[in-house]
Amino acid sequence: MKITAVRAYQVALPMSDGAYAWNTQSFAAFDSTVVVIDTDEDISGYGEICPLGPSYLPAYAEGARAGMRLLAPDLLGTDPLAIDVMNHRMDGLLKGHPYVKSAIDMACWDLLGKATGQPVYNLLGGKFTDDVRLFRVINRAPADEMVQKLQDHREAGFLQFQMKVGEGPDVDIERMHAVCGELLDSETLAADANTGWRQHEAIRVVDAVRDLPIYIEQPCLSYDECLSVRRHTNLPMILDECMDSLHVLLRGVADGAMDLINLKISRAGGITKARQVRDLCQSLGVVMTIEDTWGGEIATAAIAHLAHSTQPGFHFQSSPFHEYATIDIATGGPTVTDGHMRASSAPGLGVEPIYDVLGDPIFVV
Repeated sequence: MKITAVRAYQVALPMSDGAYAWNTQSFAAFDSTVVVIDTDEDISGYGEICPLGPSYLPAYAEGARAGMRLLAPDLLGTDPLAIDVMNHRMDGLLKGHPYVKSAIDMACWDLLGKATGQPVYNLLGGKFTDDVRLFRVINRAPADEMVQKLQDHREAGFLQFQMKVGEGPDVDIERMHAVCGELLDSETLAADANTGWRQHEAIRVVDAVRDLPIYIEQPCLSYDECLSVRRHTNLPMILDECMDSLHVLLRGVADGAMDLINLKISRAGGITKARQVRDLCQSLGVVMTIEDTWGGEIATAAIAHLAHSTQPGFHFQSSPFHEYATIDIATGGPTVTDGHMRASSAPGLGVEPIYDVLGDPIFVV
């Protein structure tokens, strides 16, 4: 099999709640890029990359498309099923910028599944669970509105929640106490600051909520700041944004810096490298939230396949990103029922783009 063309599409994903608010940021829609890899065997593979705005991680939508356009000419004629070779080639053509390569790698896994007649979760080691446990985000809002949102998500069948904090210690402490006051014994809640607190602010917060049944997620920007907060609290700690390499993961385990990590596919550079992180975490005893920065049905399908193939006990939760948007960009996305999702059993990722929604490609190479 050889690559004959690379096509890229741009699509806005409007938020069903009107906006997605965290830290001090808020977005009404996210800019997603869908890549299609065509081959000489009349099989196409699909991938997606959707950064969470331009200032969340070192990634932005226009950069993803520019990087793909740069890589695409040198990928023509290569075998997309030789996925390690493909990743080695991309790393040689473009140093760093893992998010640029993520959607291309995802599309190659989709092709490998279709060529072998297997769903991607089988290629990643097999399906351990029939259903993937989900959480729903409680957007930053006044305390009473956040409590109401938790109740709404509970009625939809969810038992795990992530409330957005990081706006300021006093208001965050108030909101955390209010939402925890609504929490049932069977439910799980994390307070995700998305790097929004300074170290002294985070220490104030964890002191004020030390008796609450809550996880603390990525309180500060740097690993060292988060480590200092970790050493100041007995609350379970999730690290996300600073877990940007295998080296940091190994350091975190050695330092006892966290209880869980958030594994994002595009931050790792695609399914291939996310699987490396996943497998290392399983060997080291580190539990994971498995997700991505954002996306529609294609990115969410990749999340579901990686989560399905994760050993029991190591998958903490995932997020149904396609459920947050007002539009569908593909058919065959994971089904969501009672706080769980299930990937398609069709070959590959099991998704097909809806071209009437995607429109014309922004480039074809």
